[in-house]
Amino acid sequence: MDNKKFEELLLTVQKPGRYSGGEIGSVIKDKNKVDIRFAFCFPDTYEIGMSHLGMKILYSLFNEREDIWCERVFAPWTDFEKVMRDNDIPLFALESRDNVRDFDFVGFTLQYELSYSNVLNMLDLAGIPLKSCDRDENSPIIVAGGPCACNAEPLADFIDIFFLGEGEEVDLEVIDLYKECREKGIGRQEFLRLAAKIEGVYVPSLYTVKYNPDGTISEYVPIYDAPKTIEKRIIKDLNKSYYPKQFVVPYIEIVHDRAVQELYRGCIRGCRFCQAGFIYRPVREKNFEVNNAQAKAICDNTGYDELSLSSLSTSDYRELEPLLNDMLSWSEKDKVSLALPSLRIDNFSEELLEKISHIRKSGLTFAPEAGTQRLRDVINKNITEEEIINTCRTAFKGGYTSVKLYFMMGLPTETDEDIKGIAELGQRIVNEYYSMPERPKGKSVSVSISVSTFVPKPFTPFQFEPQITKEEILRKQAYLRSCLTTKKISLSWHDSSVSFLEGVFARGDRRLGRVIEAAVEKGCRFDGWDECFDLQKWLDAFSECGIEPAFYANRQRAFDEVNPWDMFDYGVTKKFLICQNDLAHKGITTPNCREKCAGCGANKYGEGVCFEKC
Repeated sequence: MDNKKFEELLLTVQKPGRYSGGEIGSVIKDKNKVDIRFAFCFPDTYEIGMSHLGMKILYSLFNEREDIWCERVFAPWTDFEKVMRDNDIPLFALESRDNVRDFDFVGFTLQYELSYSNVLNMLDLAGIPLKSCDRDENSPIIVAGGPCACNAEPLADFIDIFFLGEGEEVDLEVIDLYKECREKGIGRQEFLRLAAKIEGVYVPSLYTVKYNPDGTISEYVPIYDAPKTIEKRIIKDLNKSYYPKQFVVPYIEIVHDRAVQELYRGCIRGCRFCQAGFIYRPVREKNFEVNNAQAKAICDNTGYDELSLSSLSTSDYRELEPLLNDMLSWSEKDKVSLALPSLRIDNFSEELLEKISHIRKSGLTFAPEAGTQRLRDVINKNITEEEIINTCRTAFKGGYTSVKLYFMMGLPTETDEDIKGIAELGQRIVNEYYSMPERPKGKSVSVSISVSTFVPKPFTPFQFEPQITKEEILRKQAYLRSCLTTKKISLSWHDSSVSFLEGVFARGDRRLGRVIEAAVEKGCRFDGWDECFDLQKWLDAFSECGIEPAFYANRQRAFDEVNPWDMFDYGVTKKFLICQNDLAHKGITTPNCREKCAGCGANKYGEGVCFEKC
């Protein structure tokens, strides 16, 4: 299609800038002078995908190689998808506008389970056979990575290769193997068998699954000498790892429209519900000089006037104070504001508040997760109510009048007393504000309580626990609302139907592939969006496939049950997860990784917090 016609069609949709390309920092190469073309697909909108740090890193890393041209692809919103289908426009990459089907690799990053329908819809839009078994030598290699790859099985029928863990090294190793195989005339199937021998690579077509009469998994059987266990890849020294000096700067506003600096990977805390806190172990930090230099380069080269310091728990970064001192020396001069997300309640100090006061003044966000001390001990949050109140008091003294608190509902062992505790904690924070003579004069306090539904995730101590039913979620939500007695507290919660579907796919196996395919045929896509999500279509798909979703979401799992992810080694042992589950039910906490090693297994990597010098 010629550019004029294409541009005319863009003017008929809501946000043409999602599909136009040509942004500052985007990479254009001569496709006749590269050996490998890689389509990096984010299975959600442009605004979300362009906010994702992992895509920024790999896009720049790949394009630094002269033999690789990596281009970006995003899921078209429903209005543009209709335009594409009505005008026979296949899914295209932004940089060249070439059909994704013509690339060597098509890669998806799997950040959340509700994007699975978009993965299949994007393959369909590109004209690529959905199932691996239906692709031939002319089809691209379909790869996927990201946190959801730690349970790859729901998408096993559709993905040729999964990357487990961090991708900076393993992705390039697979690309180099592909080049070598092509030069030697080695075909697709043999390439996949060879790729399976690379650490961190899972090729699902090389495994068959046996089931017990009750529907649980009996065993995974590797074929063609595929490894019995696949170990994740990690970048051991982040000080020497690749980090881009330039980001693509979008023409339209995106969700996180700012520069981002990754401080470190992993988390020391061990909250028992948190998948990221376990699959990214061990903690590996960059030193503050490296972080400062990388952050300044990004701001200088992009022109962004806001920089976010990214990590799972920013205030746990050991060199935060010297880093902020160095950053403030240039950020104030360059009028760059700094954002510190993911602050911990138990190490939020007046000194840190002083630094933040130089940065920006907005509401503060903390995550107590549970309303009572008993339940916070169950989930190993390791914070007390007094620490929560003291932190809020410190914030109020510093001039803040708005606090947002995140909680979860449906956690293991939760009772109505724990739900009531959420409201009581919010009320105590309100009371604390009005008890302070030094509070900001003439201003009222605002406490926002946001409640999500607990979803048991692989590689956490709660991977064995059932998710509570939708009916119970609705009852608990109504009870919580009845416990609130002041308009100073606002309450919001996530759609329980969305959480239910997330729970199904988080612990699902490859039998769910039929359900995803059926749901896509019914029009399911953008399931994380309220305006698109249709639970009934999914329930109809489950029914047609003869699969009961509660089997995956609402069932207690035995410790000795074979899980769909048990053949993956993310460094944290199943024995450790079982031990932590037992401690949770006893209400016993575990110290964080810098206080005492809990023996999770991640010390085998020989790097990070496990090997810090005391």
